[in-house]
Amino acid sequence: MITQKQAAEKIGVTERQVRRLLRKLRRLGDKAVIHGLRGCLSNRRLSAATEEEAVCILSDPIYQGFGPTLACEYLRKKHGLAVSKETLRQWMGRAGLWKAHGRHIQEAHLWRARRSCFGELVQWDTSEHDWLEGRGEKLYLIVMIDDATSRLFARFVRHDSTEENMRVLQEYLERFGRPLAFYTDQPGLFQTAVRTKRGEQREGLDRPEMPPTQIGRALRELNIVWIAAHSAQAKGRVERQFGTAQDRLVKGMRVAGVCTLEQANAYLDGEYLPWWNQTLAVLPAIPADAHRPLGKEHSLAAILSHVEDRQVTNDYTVRYEAKLYQIGGKDIRTGLRGARVRVEKRMDGSLAMRFQGRYLSSTVCAPAAKVTIQKTSAPATRKAAPKPRGSDWGKNFDLRKGPKVWQAAQSSGARSAESLG
Repeated sequence: MITQKQAAEKIGVTERQVRRLLRKLRRLGDKAVIHGLRGCLSNRRLSAATEEEAVCILSDPIYQGFGPTLACEYLRKKHGLAVSKETLRQWMGRAGLWKAHGRHIQEAHLWRARRSCFGELVQWDTSEHDWLEGRGEKLYLIVMIDDATSRLFARFVRHDSTEENMRVLQEYLERFGRPLAFYTDQPGLFQTAVRTKRGEQREGLDRPEMPPTQIGRALRELNIVWIAAHSAQAKGRVERQFGTAQDRLVKGMRVAGVCTLEQANAYLDGEYLPWWNQTLAVLPAIPADAHRPLGKEHSLAAILSHVEDRQVTNDYTVRYEAKLYQIGGKDIRTGLRGARVRVEKRMDGSLAMRFQGRYLSSTVCAPAAKVTIQKTSAPATRKAAPKPRGSDWGKNFDLRKGPKVWQAAQSSGARSAESLG
């Protein structure tokens, strides 16, 4: 037996509270230890009308596939219903709008440590997906995500081509500057494929030196290192980002009614990229920006173009894409004839030629006029009768009426054998 004072000290309450508990114990018995509000509805419980309204909203087809977390955000932002995601999880489960999935135990994977500075390494990739869910044309999403901060930059394009990737690269460079390195996979946009004979494989063989692609050349001229990833897991940061985009971004554009390329990029700039960079981006280990500014020597119009070499002919013309260009007379100088010039077909459609660091003026030569020979029709003549077969050379010749051989010899003026002796 202990006193009420000792009991109060042990359970951390006052003696007065101990006396209340004793009176309740005498009156209710063992039930005295159960809290009096157990089984009662919470005073903060949302009404059944709120639950019914939320379930009705989320039953709309545009919210199909939404999970509790994303649905909670859209209810608060678009419909003014402040519901916690855990409460909404219970409501959606009871209404059959969402079903919990068991987590699968996966093999432990050691993640590569992030780079230290913003702009030290940028992962670059493209995703082919039904982004508009059949509401519009097929689109591709080109993404550049910083390795140190997970800061995201993306654009929707119509084709995963060299030109479209260069346009996205130009916009990134104008906004952030030149990163130290880009980390991509190894498609034909970044690396020229090795030609092999049919049935031949190059595993275990040294890769021969191949000319760079247009993007590879542009990165070299910008002094940006290109690093090739040999597996999807190597660039896992951008791959995981695509998993989020193919869920949240697709559903967001569905709710917003996005149907065109312009609307998709507007939604990226106005909704998705701000949400990502404010919510999922992290602070770098070193608060410094490794991006380098563009210098005067970095003309993006010239670098981000289709570049080829062409030889100047003896009449100072250059042939490119089935057209003949005449170099201006004021730009002709020693060494130009027979030399190779750099031809830049720029993204705006213009053409520029450069020789030894200087641009040359040029004009398109008019195509040579084609000389057409008109066929004159011969006057109509009567068709000659067909000649009989065989020759009529000796038809009227009679050997008996002809001269003797010695007479023919005398008449020919030939000298006799006696005179020659």
